[in-house]
Amino acid sequence: MDKSYRLRKNMEFKRVYSGGKSYWNRNLVLYVRKNGLENSRIGITITKKIGNAVVRNRIRRRMKEIYRLKLGNIKSGYDLILIPKKNVIQISYKELESAMVHIMGIARILKD
Repeated sequence: MDKSYRLRKNMEFKRVYSGGKSYWNRNLVLYVRKNGLENSRIGITITKKIGNAVVRNRIRRRMKEIYRLKLGNIKSGYDLILIPKKNVIQISYKELESAMVHIMGIARILKD
């Protein structure tokens, strides 16, 4: 995924946390804020309470890949932060994919 599609700086994350709107379901928390750019950017935050580094990186890689595949269906101009909950360790790739699509649908950032 190109760097222009990622949130990387601490200030970018803080801006979304403080000025964004939050949505959640059983597996994920999503923060959304308009960014005024021509593309949407994503940041993934995983707490150290979830597994070890190998598990956290596997979850992060899965979420980035799902986002990359769904990028054409996501409206442009948003900053997104996804935070997986503890039970995300036990769910499959397909369940994680449906959870991400579900929460983005709730936030109304998916194209019709």
